[in-house]
Amino acid sequence: MRLHQIWTTALMAVIVQSGAAFAEVTVSQSNDPKAVIGQEFRALFDAEHRILATLPEEKRSALATGSMGQPKRKAKAKGETAVGELSYSYDYLASLPKPTGDAQWQCLTKALYFEARGESLKGQFAVAEVILNRVDSPRYPNSVCGVVEQGGRGGCQFSYHCDGARDVMREATAVETAARIARVMLDGAPRQLTYGATHFHTRAVSPNWSRKYERTAAIGAHLFYKP
Repeated sequence: MRLHQIWTTALMAVIVQSGAAFAEVTVSQSNDPKAVIGQEFRALFDAEHRILATLPEEKRSALATGSMGQPKRKAKAKGETAVGELSYSYDYLASLPKPTGDAQWQCLTKALYFEARGESLKGQFAVAEVILNRVDSPRYPNSVCGVVEQGGRGGCQFSYHCDGARDVMREATAVETAARIARVMLDGAPRQLTYGATHFHTRAVSPNWSRKYERTAAIGAHLFYKP
C-alpha cells in the first residue's frame, strides 16, 4: 500500500510538472484491450522514469515521502512555548527553563500560590487565565499587579491580598510550580480552560454575581464565570 501511494504521488507530480512529456506515449493498435492498457501503462511509466531521472535528488526524496510542497517548519527558539504545545503536567513545567521575571510575574506567582496552590495544575492554570483575562478587559486595571491588588465592595477582589495574614510563600514546591505557570502564561500560552472567564469562586460559596453571570467552566474546587 505504501509503495502504491509513493508511486501515485510521484506520478501525479510528474503529470503536473511536465505534462508535455507524455506526448511521447503512443497507443497500440492492438485489438486486445488488455494489451492496449498494458502498453499504455508501460509507456507512461517509461516516461515517468525518464522525467524522474532528471530531477534533483532533493525533489525525488520529497516525492517519495509525500512531502512535496509542504512548508518547512520554523525552528523553535530555545525556551519558547509554542501555541498548541501547552501541557498541563509537571513534566512539561519541569522541562522549561528556570522562570524569572519582573514585578508582574511576581504578582501572578503570588496570586497563584495563595489562591490556587491546593488545586490541580489545570486549576492553577485556570486561575491564571482569569487574572490575565481581567488584565485584557477594560473593566479592570491593565496590569497583573493592578488586578490582583484591586479593592472592591467590602474587600479585595482576591481575598489573600486583604485577609490580614502575612503573604509569605513557605512551600517551596508550590512556589516553583506557581512561578513556572506564571511564566508560561505571561509568555502567551493559550487560554483554553475557562473560555474568557473573569470571575471564579469556590464551590463552598455562592456570591450574588454568580447568578447573573454565565458559568464557563468547573475545575476542581472552583467555578468560573464571565459577564
